[in-house]
Amino acid sequence: MGSTLTGISLNGGLIPFGGTFLTFSDYMRPAIRLATLSVVQVIYVFTHDSIGLGEDGPTHQPIEHLAALRAIPHLFVIRPADPAEVSEAWRIAILRRSAPTALALTRQKVGVIDRKRFAKADGLRRGAYILAEARTADGSVTTPKLILIATGSEVSLTMDAREKLQGEGVPTRVVSFPCWELFAEQSQAYRDEVLPPAIKSRLAVEAGVRQGWDQFVGLAGDVVCLDRFGASAPGEIAMRELGFNVDNVLKRARALL
Repeated sequence: MGSTLTGISLNGGLIPFGGTFLTFSDYMRPAIRLATLSVVQVIYVFTHDSIGLGEDGPTHQPIEHLAALRAIPHLFVIRPADPAEVSEAWRIAILRRSAPTALALTRQKVGVIDRKRFAKADGLRRGAYILAEARTADGSVTTPKLILIATGSEVSLTMDAREKLQGEGVPTRVVSFPCWELFAEQSQAYRDEVLPPAIKSRLAVEAGVRQGWDQFVGLAGDVVCLDRFGASAPGEIAMRELGFNVDNVLKRARALL
């Protein structure tokens, strides 16, 4: 399928796309690399993007696959957090005419972020954005003591953790970080606005390998990740037992303060 999509794009007139489980991107890697080398528009729609896949077990649960795709030059890898971010991700993919884009979508249900209360999803166009700002007890925006960073289905997890931390008097910012490559294209001023160098307490949360995250959390930060294969269990149980739960995020976050 992968090389055929590149051929269709080279012929012109159509925007080719294809879809499969994220774990099967391994089989498509040569074709994806060919698309980036050929400077053509192809959209890859990868679903079942984490251990949340559940009972199919470790063979079908992607662990290292996001990192592997992010290593391919000129490929945008976008892992949206909710339907609004999915819409923005498709916008990026459609408008990006000279290079391929990979969308990593979840299988499990995710909450719809209240965009009237929190930031609009068009922040995705810059790769990462402040989804929820740190606030004082009276609701005023303040300098964060902690920054929680997440992608995809884990964003809602960090939002739940933020609510508890805010209730404990810890001003906490949540950064939705759907696309590393887009963020790298932004100005240094914008990147420093989202991740201020002075704020060292940073915790990234992503259901995949740690590889690459240290550049964003720094030497003093931490990552809730998965440097092991998954397990066969209902998706919610797999996520909870492998550390992707509010209690574990809170434990790791408090250790940074």
